[in-house]
Order: sequence, then structure tokens, then C-alpha cells
Amino acid sequence: MTYPALSMIIDGERVAGGGRRTHSVRNPATGETLAELPLADAADLDRALEVAQRGFRIWRVSTPHQRAAVLQGAARLMLERQEDLARVATLEQGKPIAEARIEVLMNVGLFNFYAGEVFRLYGRVLVRPAGQRSTVTKEPVGPVAAFAPWNFPLGNPGRKLGAPIAAGCSVILKAAEETPASALGVLQCLLDAGLPNEVAQAVFGVPDEVSRHLLGSPIIRKLSFTGSTVVGKHLAKLAADDCKRTTMELGGHGPVLVFGDVDIDAVLDTAVAHKYRNAGQVCVSPTRFIVHDSIYDRFREGFASRARAIVVGDGLATGTGMGPMANPRRPDAIERLIGDARDRGATLHTGGERIGNRGFFYTPSVLSDVPTDAAIMNEEPFGPVALINPFADEAAMIAEANRLPYGLAAYAWTNDARRQRRLAAEIESGMIGINTTMIGGADSPFGGVKWSGHGSEDGPEGVDACLVTKAVHEG
Repeated sequence: MTYPALSMIIDGERVAGGGRRTHSVRNPATGETLAELPLADAADLDRALEVAQRGFRIWRVSTPHQRAAVLQGAARLMLERQEDLARVATLEQGKPIAEARIEVLMNVGLFNFYAGEVFRLYGRVLVRPAGQRSTVTKEPVGPVAAFAPWNFPLGNPGRKLGAPIAAGCSVILKAAEETPASALGVLQCLLDAGLPNEVAQAVFGVPDEVSRHLLGSPIIRKLSFTGSTVVGKHLAKLAADDCKRTTMELGGHGPVLVFGDVDIDAVLDTAVAHKYRNAGQVCVSPTRFIVHDSIYDRFREGFASRARAIVVGDGLATGTGMGPMANPRRPDAIERLIGDARDRGATLHTGGERIGNRGFFYTPSVLSDVPTDAAIMNEEPFGPVALINPFADEAAMIAEANRLPYGLAAYAWTNDARRQRRLAAEIESGMIGINTTMIGGADSPFGGVKWSGHGSEDGPEGVDACLVTKAVHEG
């Protein structure tokens, strides 16, 4: 297939050309330019805001049946278009196409879940004396400005669009300029399923310009952002100037506690695959492996041998286990972090180098005995590198898990039931996987604590984040 022509979508219209600035979208497997993406100017953003305001008036009075029909229809279309959507995502983001296909299915599941959730947006009637009546209702918050990153080019736009549409809001989506065609494909499924043109728009542009323009408008009543902690804090400050509601899914630095009572090979088979999924460019990626002394050597060597066996290549090629990194910034960042760690005494067991001179490939890497003052132990690496350190006891392992100000996802492996309950209570994280890496689901809230943000996507909580509560008292 060929890569599609790029545009923005405003009021159902494909907006391109007109002398606008452009961004070159590159194939990370080759470094070659796929297409030029038109970037919004101030007039485009003003138009999107005006349309979103009209769209909110239309959609806030839509019935649950109308919203469900659109969401279910979009889910069916995504399933029909799965292969095309997945190939586009791999072309512009790099991940193996099998992973991109799973992203499509994630959206299908989420949209179908939300289609049912629209019938459960309940209020309540309070008990009052005769002659009085008090009710509590949920109403859509208003037009939403939603910012989605490039690492899940289909799944992130699906989350950003699905929840506001289910709640009765309009939405302006600014997906990543690196992966625009995937986001446009998801939005087109919604429009083709009957979503009114005014309800959802897609714009692209210089990120700081777009965020300041949209969040500076009183039309926008909610910000939904997925991305780095640094950018998230900046956008939260902009949103606070107008007291806008916020959902912030920010960075992580996933601790993984592995105790001595586990089947080491079984843990490694799961953990290694999850570590190098999407070349480690996953906000919930397991990163700091906190391993009990009694199994440390075996675990470290088993991890490194499995990492060496991963086939790195073009995401569209048969047999590829890990694709390239998504853009040229990422190999540079990983190279800097690994170099700093080695300078401070860490041991590199495998990886630590780029692959070839074409595209943005980097070897699956393993570092051990990494000192806590190394940058990689404190900054989210967001790449294909695992950090493995030994610990003597449970208390020290929990302390290391909670040492950083991040708290998005954490993992633990142990067969001790009482320890499992202690870990669930004591680890500071929005999501915890115990003897599993499967911590997401359409019906489950997804979000973090501390510097990893606040609020949740997915589940009933994802829709509720786009609603406001109103109490009405009648005498």
C-alpha cells in the first residue's frame, strides 16, 4: 500500500495546502520522507475552536443510542480496515505490524465498551422531606483539547477521541506530527460511522503554538494530555489559568520487583518480551528490575541472552521482533544515557549501539549494577534498555520501587500470597501488575500518581473524566 496524503480535518473538511508550513513525516526504518504534513496557522485553530463550540451544542443533546451507534460503527470500521490502519502505523512509527494490529483491536474493544457505558452515566435523587427535591446529574464538561503522542499512533488517538464522544463532548485532537496518518484514520472511522462533522477535529502544528492557542481559549473546558512529565507540567499551568479540567497521563519509570520464589524462566519469557515491546517506547514499560540477591545472577544472564536473540528489523518484515525507534532523537537519548551509566560503573551485558546507517535502529540493551546517581536511573529512558540491580530484602526492594517521583506502572513477581498483598498496598503506583504484565483493559482505569499525572483513561473513569457533576435543589 502507499502512504496516504496528509491533511488536517476541520468540520469534516480535509485541510491542506494554502501555503501552510509543513512537517516532513519520515519512515523510521529507512529515514526517508513519507509525506509532508500541513501545519495549522492561527486562523485554522480559530476555525477549529468555533466548529468545536458548535459541535458541543449538537452533541451534548445527543441520545445514548446515537453515541453508541457511532462508537459501535467506528469499531466495526476499524476492524474492517485493520490491515490498512496497522500498515500505516508501522510505516510512520516503526513498530512490528503485529503490534500495530493489536492497537487496532484495543480501539475496537474500547469503543465497544464505551458504547455500553453511555447508558450508565447515572445521576441520583437524594432523600428529602415532602415538597423538596434534590437531584445530582452528570453533564458533559464541554469542548476538549486532546494531545496524543507518537508511541501508540492508533491507540492514543482512540483514547483521546472515544471518551469525550461517549460523554457528549466535542473534541479537538492534536496528535503527534510524527504519526499523523494513523490518527486521521481513527477519526475517519468515527466520521464514516455517522459522527457529525462538527464534533471532532484533527489539527497539527508547532506543539507550543497549538497548545497555547487552544488552551488560551475559553471555548476549551478540558485538557487531556499524554506525554512527558516536563511538557505535562507546562500544559497543566496553561490550563490552570482558566481553571480547565485536566487528565494527565505522564512519564513513568516502571519498577519490577522479582523475588526468589519464582520460576525464573517463566518470568523472563514474559518480562523480556514486554520490555522490548515497541522498542521500549512505552510509558508503562518495565525498566528498573529490582531482583532479589538469591536469583540475581541467573536472572541477569537469562535476561541478556534473551535480549540478544531478539530480531531487530523493519516492522513490515516477517520475523521482526523489534522495530526501529520512532525518530532520530531516541537513539541519541539512549546512547547518552547508556554512556553516562557506564561512566559511573554500570556493566553493559548486551546492546549499547546503533544498528546500520539507515533508519533509527538500536540494539536491545541490558545494564546491571547501575548506580542510583546515573541519569538513566532517574530519567525515563523510553527505549530498549533494561536496568537490573540486586537487593537483599523486601523492604529495600519496595524502597527502591518508591524512590522516584514517578508512579505510573509497577510490576512484581512472587508466589507468596501475603507478600503480594503487602506489595499491592505499599508500592506507590496508579497500576500494579503482580505476576503479570497485563495491566490495561477497556474496562480498567489507566493512569498514574505523583509525577506520572492524575486522572484516568479507559474504564468508566475515562468517561467520567469528561463529565461534570451538577446538584439541583428544588423547594
